[in-house]
Amino acid sequence: MSEIRALLFDTFGTLVDWRSGLVTQLEQWGAANNVAADWPGLVLAWRRDHVPALAKVRTGQRQWANYDELQRETMRQLAPQFGLPTLGDDTLDHLARMWHQLPAWPDTVEGMARLRTKYLVAPLSNGHVALVMSLARGAGITFDTVFGADTFRQYKPDPKTYLGATALLGCVPSEVLFVASHPSDLVAAARCGLHTCFVSRPLEYGAGVVVEQVPAEGDFDFMVADLLELATVMGCKAPQYH
Repeated sequence: MSEIRALLFDTFGTLVDWRSGLVTQLEQWGAANNVAADWPGLVLAWRRDHVPALAKVRTGQRQWANYDELQRETMRQLAPQFGLPTLGDDTLDHLARMWHQLPAWPDTVEGMARLRTKYLVAPLSNGHVALVMSLARGAGITFDTVFGADTFRQYKPDPKTYLGATALLGCVPSEVLFVASHPSDLVAAARCGLHTCFVSRPLEYGAGVVVEQVPAEGDFDFMVADLLELATVMGCKAPQYH
């Protein structure tokens, strides 16, 4: 894999643990506002229902809207189903911004630091640039640059996202490795000519919850347990600090 010059990363689920991060924040918000609900259930529904919301933008059924806007709309629709009181615009804004502060998986920060010693590294997220920068700062992740859906005004898995980020890095698709915990994302990247790496995140949706089947050996160029293993496979040593 000597031809690889840059790595692009899916973010939600691959680099950060959105589920536990959102559940914790909603529990705290509920306690402060005397609101009780099935927070884990709400979080899974929130994540599930944003998929068709993204698709409507991607297919032109609605005008461009960023992640915050879509998450506000989704939460407004879900709240009554989970027994939440009517939520005002300020509260919806506050809840949507919970996606800006999520914990990294335990291997993410060190793994990314090691990979960055040898390669350009950047997120390619369906979140917008401001959101991803907030995530990175809060979780302590260092990137060389940041790509969000608003960079291209389009959402994955549209080819404009993978190919657009590749071009902005000054690379051709065969020089880029796309890393994700979601097989469907990787398949779309592979169709654009990028190399692919599946990273296992079995707890993304909670213990025992399977949304996409684990791919078979050989489906992608690499399959790793975490980013530390990927760094080892890619020949990246621990960074030297002086």
